[in-house]
Amino acid sequence: MHSRDRCVEPPRDGTRGDGAVGISGTAHCARHGHGMTAPRIEIELGKIQYNTRHIVTQLRAHGIGVTGVTKAVCGHPAVARAMLDGGATGLAESRITNVVRLLGAGMTCPIAMIRTPMKSQAELVSQDCVTSYNTEIEVVMCLAAAARKTGKIHGIVLMVEMGDMREGIMSADLTAFARDVLATTGVSLKGIGANFACLGGVAPDAVTMARFSAIATDIEGATGCKLDTVSGGNSANLPWALASRELSRVNDLRLGEAILLGVDPLSGIRIDGLHTDAFTLIAEVIESKVKATSGSLAVADPAWRGLRLVPDNDHCPRSLLAIGQQDTDVTGLEMPEGVAFVGATSDHLVIRAVNSALSVGSEVSFQMNYGALMRAMNSPDITKVVRHDWPFTSAPSSSYRNQCLETA
Repeated sequence: MHSRDRCVEPPRDGTRGDGAVGISGTAHCARHGHGMTAPRIEIELGKIQYNTRHIVTQLRAHGIGVTGVTKAVCGHPAVARAMLDGGATGLAESRITNVVRLLGAGMTCPIAMIRTPMKSQAELVSQDCVTSYNTEIEVVMCLAAAARKTGKIHGIVLMVEMGDMREGIMSADLTAFARDVLATTGVSLKGIGANFACLGGVAPDAVTMARFSAIATDIEGATGCKLDTVSGGNSANLPWALASRELSRVNDLRLGEAILLGVDPLSGIRIDGLHTDAFTLIAEVIESKVKATSGSLAVADPAWRGLRLVPDNDHCPRSLLAIGQQDTDVTGLEMPEGVAFVGATSDHLVIRAVNSALSVGSEVSFQMNYGALMRAMNSPDITKVVRHDWPFTSAPSSSYRNQCLETA
């Protein structure tokens, strides 16, 4: 089993089967009898499959396929399988350890390395990934040399700089780069890709995506090579892709956040028709007291001063949870109704229950943003509880629809 996970089956007694966020005062003791522990992440695979299927169906009408990105869940095989069962045509990863984990779990679908490979890992990437996304010809040469040793042909997708200013080949250098790839044995030019809204935070628009499509056509004209993959971006591209009525060369999107969390990465707004509670982080209360404070408490770290949502007062009821910055990005946790954030340290989260005191041993459940999910899934001290609640055929409750991002 992967070192970051202690995956266990959920209880079968009906406790916490709806993915709701809230506070549990009695479930803790009962769950210990089922081998449950905290902190833990409960993963509802049916909702991940449903989100994937919903997006795949919508994008299919635009001629676009979906590659499921599993890096936020550290290549968790059950999550990857839910994506594939939902209609994703392949998987994408940024770390070779996660690729090895997926292969070890029996995945036979194409797996792409979407972070520019390290030269030191060229042999592993060539061996375990069908394709990789590249920006440096020196790395491509290493991949080619590794592929020739094993008699393989490794696919190369060229990442194009389209304004995000993270990875990408400048458009003026792209044709020469493509020709170098085509002239090298051991690799084949499979396509081009682009990235948006990661470093620069700028959403793709119709003009930018039309330019990207034109680049694909220009590369084909200059090299005589038909590009199989024109990967237009990530979850931030969904609004453009689903609203576009223009002809486009884009035939693939690499999607993680939209599938896993059901939200638009730029705005954080829920995407219409998607579940946002496939992952729930649950932490246990280890102290609950009313504490008197004299004056205003000083906050040593300037970064935390703006996060003190509860003002100091004379008698403030506080609860300590056994989870902290070492486990997740606490600023990315959504406080459940009736709970307010006070502060956090390396291994404590301090909250205040507005309406009632929390008892020691009770549990508090949180939804997470993408950063919090990534860190929590990577934590060895957080148990991952997989729920095989599929096929999940129910759309989210209509009560969620008043604040969502329309995608159709």
